[in-house]
Amino acid sequence: MSIIKVIGIDLGKSTFHLVGHDHTGREQFRQHMSRSKLIQFLSQKPKTTIAMESCGGSHWLARKCQSLGHEVKLIPPQYVKPYVKTNKNDYIDADAIAEASTHPSMRFVGVKTETAQVISVIQRIRSSYVKERTACMSRIGAILLEFGMSFPKGHSKMKALFQWLADNKEPIPSLLMQELIEHHEYYGQLNERIAGQDRKLKQLVEQSEDAQLLKPIPGVGDLTASQCLADISDAGHFKNGRQ
Repeated sequence: MSIIKVIGIDLGKSTFHLVGHDHTGREQFRQHMSRSKLIQFLSQKPKTTIAMESCGGSHWLARKCQSLGHEVKLIPPQYVKPYVKTNKNDYIDADAIAEASTHPSMRFVGVKTETAQVISVIQRIRSSYVKERTACMSRIGAILLEFGMSFPKGHSKMKALFQWLADNKEPIPSLLMQELIEHHEYYGQLNERIAGQDRKLKQLVEQSEDAQLLKPIPGVGDLTASQCLADISDAGHFKNGRQ
């Protein structure tokens, strides 16, 4: 049996800090290595527990560790903080992660599947398009206000921008009109990109049995169902509905 009970890993973009604890909680080693060296190191280690803080890059590494036969525990960062001793650094963080993972009442985050991560990416990109579309609409409204025109809010009004301008009968400089045309085209492009993300999510929801079980719930559509798929990759991690 390996003397190492748990390996705490402090994640970085390209380098990782590891601290290994034995079954009594004593530190047995600490190492600093690159991503490729880390995978090679873990592939040569006997099966053990790998502990990490839950973050964007942790799920890929967690799946990699599981494929090598290790047990993975992902801990919410706020639950690790009480275990950080003295001045914060990467090794102290890794040590705190290892210690926190052995606490009997510690709560862990489920490892996301690859599909769940992809859905999360689609959701985030969609959200960025929505924010930029809102900003685009605000810019058009602010520009018109500078020229004495108070443009009504809402997508229905924005889609009919030039009809509204024609009905308003305010003279508009030709150069300003060109800017409005180009920015309105950008607004249209953002609408198309958001619709494209919606189609991707709808397709993924239609392919998921879990999502189809969620959709009959009142108020749950494709967007909410896909968000559940992204955030709850395995419902078995929850003991009851309250959790």
